[in-house]
Amino acid sequence: MSTIKSCFGFLLLLTLSFTSAAEKPNVLFIAIDDQNDWIGYLGGHPNAKTPNIDGLAEKGTAFTNAHCQSPLCNPSRTSLMLSKRPGSTGIYGLAPWFRELPEFEKEVSLPQHFAANGYTTYSAGKIYHGGYGRKKAEWDHVGPGASGKPFPKQKLVNTPQPHRLVDWGTFPHKDEDKGDWKVASWTVDQLDAMPKEKPFFLSCGFFLPHVPCYATQKWFDMHPEEETAFPLIQRDDRKDTPHFSWYMHWKLPEPRLEFLEDAGEWKNLVRSYLACTSFVDSQVKRVLDALEENGFADNTVVVLWSDHGWHIGEKEITGKNTLWDDGTRVPLIFAGPGVTPNQVCGKPAELLDIYPTLTELCGLPKREGLEGHSLMPQLKDSNAKRIHPAITTHNHDNHGIRSEDWRYIIYADGSEELYDMKADPNEWKNLAGEEKYAEVVAEHRKFIPKENRKPAEGSRSRIMIYEDGKVNWEGEDVPEGAPVPEITR
Repeated sequence: MSTIKSCFGFLLLLTLSFTSAAEKPNVLFIAIDDQNDWIGYLGGHPNAKTPNIDGLAEKGTAFTNAHCQSPLCNPSRTSLMLSKRPGSTGIYGLAPWFRELPEFEKEVSLPQHFAANGYTTYSAGKIYHGGYGRKKAEWDHVGPGASGKPFPKQKLVNTPQPHRLVDWGTFPHKDEDKGDWKVASWTVDQLDAMPKEKPFFLSCGFFLPHVPCYATQKWFDMHPEEETAFPLIQRDDRKDTPHFSWYMHWKLPEPRLEFLEDAGEWKNLVRSYLACTSFVDSQVKRVLDALEENGFADNTVVVLWSDHGWHIGEKEITGKNTLWDDGTRVPLIFAGPGVTPNQVCGKPAELLDIYPTLTELCGLPKREGLEGHSLMPQLKDSNAKRIHPAITTHNHDNHGIRSEDWRYIIYADGSEELYDMKADPNEWKNLAGEEKYAEVVAEHRKFIPKENRKPAEGSRSRIMIYEDGKVNWEGEDVPEGAPVPEITR
């Protein structure tokens, strides 16, 4: 009899453990590279067509004032996955990988925290920057990496910079051959074969609309040239911005607006970016459909995000590496159990908030040392008070602070910008020098990060330090003590 009772007790315990595991919500973690606010629900471009991302937004809480912590891939993704600011890690550029730094070698990343609490973790595409983190030490299962391929035999656009990735347009190729299609296919395959008895953390990172912006004709046809609007710009928009602001993207390989207009390529780039965004939206649909078809939708938290924004002519440039809204604003959506559906939240949110938010949403133990703040109050009620602004850092000691109504920027040399985001959402009039806004400036200065580490050892180009009245560049192939570049149209 005691043996029977023991067996029964063991089976009951086993059943309860499986039930407990099954009741833990799964996580589907969708990243999109270089995706700005040209998403339907964000209203960043009138011709954006993203019905599937917009459908996800309707099922959950969609943030309209979410911002990255760095407008560059590696530091942004490092910040998100560790919930630490760039100034806390010293990672401002495309290198180093944070595991190469002794103090962060054993830091518990977001997926590792889930793995330590009973989740099986999966990853495909671009989650960390480039090839970083594509090892079993970070994930239980690893799929195909991110890729913009296939490429045409030759570049389609002769840009001033010969960089192979700075290109856009269409050429004869198939959607099924594209890297993002393969990432979506691997993710769908995992969902088709996913065991039900253990919760999963499944991440898939799409490469597009990162340059090169290549899409097949099908997606270009969704954005006819005659119906596609140029981004709203103001001529000589940079006249009231500090001279120092040009340092933020001086080494940027993407061409400035001047080239796009002179070469007649501005509309082509706009269409290419919109087309690539619509293509990625279709891959999001494939993944969400597989989630539904395999019976996981009701018990899966879906979070969709981008690592930073991207200019396409605004502020007279293309590309990233800026502290304005076009460089920092990103889509951020949470949907699933514990999230109020059909909410749009205008409170400031940060990408490093994802770590503590998912931890709380999934009932995991809290981790000490995270610098983000849980968004659970806003996921329950979009009007819930939020005292924390969104803070973006680019290069050493340059910060953008975005509250609900204002954007404040302070550069390493002390120069400033201030924009009234309600009256001037395009950031065309810098108010920082006007005395009547002194209190607004002072209020935002309180949130300047206290910790601003110098660039970590192994940093590459685009890492700028301002010391003793001059700019020095850390890294490869960048002149030290470089003069301020001339401001051109």
